[in-house]
Amino acid sequence: MDENLRKAARTGKVNELYRVIQRNGNVLKRVDEVEFIDTPLHIAAEEGCIEFAMEMMNLKPSFARKLNHQGLSPLHIAVRKGHKEMALRFLEIDKLLIRVRGKKGKTPLHYLCKVGNQLGLLDTFLEASPDCIQDVTIENRTALHIAIQNNRLDVLQLLIPTLKRKDYSREVLNRKDKDGNTALHIAAIHNQPKMLKLLLNCKADKHATNHVGLTALAVAQQHNIRENIAILQGFFIPVISNLKHKLEKQAVKYVIKASILVFQNMDNISADDRNALLVILGLLLTATYQATLSPPGGVWQGENTSKSKGSYDARVLGSSVMGQSEFFSLYSNLPCVPRNIIPNISSTQNFSP
Repeated sequence: MDENLRKAARTGKVNELYRVIQRNGNVLKRVDEVEFIDTPLHIAAEEGCIEFAMEMMNLKPSFARKLNHQGLSPLHIAVRKGHKEMALRFLEIDKLLIRVRGKKGKTPLHYLCKVGNQLGLLDTFLEASPDCIQDVTIENRTALHIAIQNNRLDVLQLLIPTLKRKDYSREVLNRKDKDGNTALHIAAIHNQPKMLKLLLNCKADKHATNHVGLTALAVAQQHNIRENIAILQGFFIPVISNLKHKLEKQAVKYVIKASILVFQNMDNISADDRNALLVILGLLLTATYQATLSPPGGVWQGENTSKSKGSYDARVLGSSVMGQSEFFSLYSNLPCVPRNIIPNISSTQNFSP
């Protein structure tokens, strides 16, 4: 690069820039022809020379998307150097600069998630380009991964509400990095209980396993972080618990049907039969919830085992010993109300599951 141009960018002297252009009208074109270079815009961003940077954006907007030899765009540099006003001015001209991928696929948002939100730029970034929260690095890490890894609670507290408003929230929240770790896995190995609770309240998948078959709870147990273990256990019910909502719906259905049988046909049911029906209903509900909270056969307490090809016998710490198919089979055979206990009930009021 022309040394006079470099000096003008470093000192922020716009008049000097035009003196260089008068001597060589192609001086900026030659810079633009180089694929990776510190352009005058990069230098101005480094030095915080806003007026010079804005003039350069007018003359050569393509410089804003160029990467230097370190794989950084001018906005990356502005964020890294803490030049808030510079970053804001860049976004006024082109909001999509937030999504320019630099070294290792990191965007300016990823850099901001690493250094924290001390400048208050994160709100502006997320408002200018909400979808930037989907961007991942070459290691398949999201902004969530990076914020948690760098213990940036302030960043995570802003990312989560933005993510909740998106229809792809679960996809981003449970995205796995190159090691198969979700954001919840990363939080599990850091002593950041508030982060863990934020993710769990946002419905992070606590049953997701990484490439070695470990859930977030198992990872926390490996690192012996007791508070994280307690939090995850509080939210965690063994693998069979992902059927809980289905079982609850079934139980509610049975309660409604039993209520109809008892109260709509009260004249046709003796006191003894009605009491017997209520006892059976109580047993049914007890069996349903007990099977949910404490699966028959218990939960696996040994080491995690890997699943061989074509095999479904993998064991994960804390998972139900009984498989889903066997559990449903057991559940479907739970006792129903004997029909002969309810006389004169129409066939349309079938109480069986």
